[in-house]
Amino acid sequence: MEAFWGSINAEQGWLVSSQPSEEVAAAEELSPLLSNELQRQVSPGVSFGFSVFNLMNAIMGSGILGLAYVMANTGILGFSLLLLMVALLGSYSVHLLLSMCIQTGGGGRHHNNSEYWRSWYLDGQTLLIIICVGIVFPLALLPKIGFLGYTSSLSFFFMVFFALVIIIKKWAIPCPLTLNHTEEFFQISNATDDCKPKLFHFSKESAYAIPTMAFSFLCHTSILPIYCELQSPSKKRMQNVTNTAIALSFLIYFISALFGYLTFYDKVESELLQGYSKYLPHDVIVMTVKLCILFAVLLTVPLIHFPARKALMMMFFSNFPFSWIRHSLITLVLNIIILLLAIYVPDIRNVFGVVGASTSTCLIFVFPGLFYLKLSREDFLSWKKLGAFVLLISGILLGNFSLALIVFDWINK
Repeated sequence: MEAFWGSINAEQGWLVSSQPSEEVAAAEELSPLLSNELQRQVSPGVSFGFSVFNLMNAIMGSGILGLAYVMANTGILGFSLLLLMVALLGSYSVHLLLSMCIQTGGGGRHHNNSEYWRSWYLDGQTLLIIICVGIVFPLALLPKIGFLGYTSSLSFFFMVFFALVIIIKKWAIPCPLTLNHTEEFFQISNATDDCKPKLFHFSKESAYAIPTMAFSFLCHTSILPIYCELQSPSKKRMQNVTNTAIALSFLIYFISALFGYLTFYDKVESELLQGYSKYLPHDVIVMTVKLCILFAVLLTVPLIHFPARKALMMMFFSNFPFSWIRHSLITLVLNIIILLLAIYVPDIRNVFGVVGASTSTCLIFVFPGLFYLKLSREDFLSWKKLGAFVLLISGILLGNFSLALIVFDWINK
């Protein structure tokens, strides 16, 4: 942990000459090891609001598109309880991470051609490449995560607009749903019973519930970089940033999932917007919200670059001075990997399921609990260590059980 904070300062060149007295006091509260270092800093840091926007941007991404499908396979009350549980456990695991920062000396700032050129703007892969090159890559090159506060606030309003459209369009699509040509041929209809919401509902597709929710609340890799640049940094202030971001994300997630489910019921797609493309193919507002979600998700990608690039720098180049060439090449490689995954992964549900059951559960539940048990000097029977142990065991059980059910579902299909 100490190497992490030292490498941040060395790489970014954030240390300068002086520090306001109130920020020095906050730094001394965090760790005496950093007080002399922080006294030489002049940057005022990132405001509380921008830090919340950055963390919300790290939380809210493509996961919002799969939550209505999860509600359809767990019921309204089942979904509500599971989503609340994941949100609370996510907040508690951040609390453990921040406690470890203090104990380890962390904290502080730290076709033919003519047809192609007429229709390129309708091709999703082409648009994705253009936006990644023109927007995502330049933003990912920024040396400080605080600069993304403006784009993160824009991403937040895109998500709010998405939720509002989901609410409005609930009354634009009738239930029972209108039959398409394939359904008419096979005489498949939507019975009136299909338009009744279920409070609890469990099926084999419910295996994707916890992984999708864990994927949706994953922000832990961005906690430390945001904490580094927080104005007047302290554990309590960063915890308030986290609680605010998770609470607002929970609200937007729940509203969009609820009204998405109440629109399509059991016919909701694993990727919510596919249903609107099917029943409102030429709706201008729906097409607009698709663009908003596209930009909101893409603006999340630069935030992911910071911890990923930092980890690579620490593993392979920790003894080297900062280099813009190295910085740019690593960012480019990460962009290419993300772009290829976005283009070639066929079903977003599989991403939510596998990544959520493995990586997300490890980062939210397993690793924070394990690290706290290892690094904390408290007695094992203390409340925090018992909580960390419960978090660790819960993550292992939930992750492995969900992943086993998902693999079993694949085998059956």
